[in-house]
Amino acid sequence: MSSNFWRDKRVFITGHTGFKGSWLTLWLHRMGAKVSGYSLPAPTSPSLFHLARLQNCVQTTTGDVRDLKHLSDTLAAVQPEIVFHLAAQPLVREAYSTPIDTFATNVMGTAHLLEAARNVPSVRSVIVVTSDKCYENREWLWGYREDDPMGGHDPYSSSKGAAELVTSAYRRSYFAKDPEGQTGIATVRAGNVIGGGDFAGDRLIPDFVRALEKEEPVSIRNPHAVRPWQFVLEPLSGYLLVAQRLYETGQPYAEGWNFGPADTDLQTVSQLCATFNHSLQKNDVKPVEVLLEEQANAPHEAAFLRLDISKARQRLDWIPKMELYTALELTAQWYSGYLNNEDLRTLSENQIEFYQSLT
Repeated sequence: MSSNFWRDKRVFITGHTGFKGSWLTLWLHRMGAKVSGYSLPAPTSPSLFHLARLQNCVQTTTGDVRDLKHLSDTLAAVQPEIVFHLAAQPLVREAYSTPIDTFATNVMGTAHLLEAARNVPSVRSVIVVTSDKCYENREWLWGYREDDPMGGHDPYSSSKGAAELVTSAYRRSYFAKDPEGQTGIATVRAGNVIGGGDFAGDRLIPDFVRALEKEEPVSIRNPHAVRPWQFVLEPLSGYLLVAQRLYETGQPYAEGWNFGPADTDLQTVSQLCATFNHSLQKNDVKPVEVLLEEQANAPHEAAFLRLDISKARQRLDWIPKMELYTALELTAQWYSGYLNNEDLRTLSENQIEFYQSLT
């Protein structure tokens, strides 16, 4: 990925007020891109978007991706060259409670974004962010490859699988028929992302932080579940790289892409809790008492999930640059800064700079 490539590029991000969207907005702003965002208000309070003062980095339009006309009018007004679609209902257990809203946002919201983008001639590349949970999960030990079947046991996972199918249909029906082949559309899939600024409900690290603030124990469900944990900037670097390749070459990179951690960074939930507590202590934060509880009659969640990233290694020369231990150190550092009222814009920018320095 070339930082110079992004200078003065017109970039449009849906869901820019969310956790990953905020990090992406800040990174693009630092590289000199002209960033416009389309999103509902920040989904949590506090939020990274407001704590890092990102309203100064992006031209924001408040809107819902379920509103096709408003989204289309906004995209047409911005005339972006590159589009990142991150707007989503991102929580597995929330989707059990609100399946219709989840499908409306994750599936029809994706269709709306693609319909809007295909009618804006300036668009050269579109990145649709889905999830590692888009695959039909068979709980096997090897990683899922990009051409494995889409599926989903639960509403959230199936909504992401459906978003992949919608994107594939638009790609083959409209974008691949671009007479000059200059508009490329790709989907990107990542694992469990961690990092500072995540305050979502029902997520492991944010639950830790809330327990810290309340000086209470944290209850952990599914302690033996294995997840592909990775620092937030890792998949974002992959998204940026695919967007650049699409812009430069079009159709050859208009496919699905996995961005996951090294196999050595697969850990159980309980292992991650122990490591994160250690990282908190190194940042002079009192560790949290962890209650490991197997919940009876809980909604189904995958016990084992892993991505095969060999395609990104071979064709994009992309590899994860950060070990999980370092990712947890940076995450603990960020939340320590949050608890101590530090300048979180500066802290976040420093972490981006550190990540870019890694080889």
